[in-house]
Amino acid sequence: MGTARPGPSVTSRALAILGAIDERHPRQTLSELSERAGLPLSTTHRLVAELVAWGALERDADGRYVVGRRLWQLGTLAPVHRGLREIAVAPMQDLYAVTHENVHLAVRSDVAALYVERIYGASSVALVSRPGAKLPLHATGVGKVLLAHAPTDVIDRVLSNLTSVTRYTITESGRMARELAAIRRLGYAGTSEEMTLGTCSVAVPIRDDAGEVVASLGLVTRTVRRDLAKFVPALNVAAAAITRGLREEAAADAFRSTE
Repeated sequence: MGTARPGPSVTSRALAILGAIDERHPRQTLSELSERAGLPLSTTHRLVAELVAWGALERDADGRYVVGRRLWQLGTLAPVHRGLREIAVAPMQDLYAVTHENVHLAVRSDVAALYVERIYGASSVALVSRPGAKLPLHATGVGKVLLAHAPTDVIDRVLSNLTSVTRYTITESGRMARELAAIRRLGYAGTSEEMTLGTCSVAVPIRDDAGEVVASLGLVTRTVRRDLAKFVPALNVAAAAITRGLREEAAADAFRSTE
């Protein structure tokens, strides 16, 4: 007689509930959380109450559950967010002051662009991206930069699954491969209504002290502004400032390790 396998732990069930909230489903009812997490409603109700008490979840004005402040604060301590973000914020603010356009900072998370920070103003075009959100590499300016400099296996996986976000999203692998080669040659990427109708974007790479592309800096503006290349010099100045900050931080870390 075989030994029965243990069921999911309390921790895995709680993580399933938290994992049910993402950029496409940021606000959910208890029933929706139960369905997306694959848990009984009674179990979901009990665990959600504990997550709310701890601060991982909160209820909004409509009674739906959203990510809580304590969980958000914990996420900001992740090294990929904290170090890069702290170095990048000042150059991003300077870039916004010059362009008055949405400024984005993103890193690659497997086959998605993970947005680390955004600087915007009242007159900026409305966007779906925000810190912590993941968007397709092939449909965003910052994503294309990251994809162009990604390992070959990542590029192959993305090119084999180019899903359509809008009617302008590039879904032909050959065309995308040629665009990635152009990005590496020109040093910047652009999009036109490929992620969101009515917007276009331009982005450049950010390199670490070893010269490897570790992030991407981009602007998102209204589609009526087709002359995206004019933003590249300002983007490169800000990207260079962030690279210098990363190099100085790496040198400081190396010095501290020898003490």
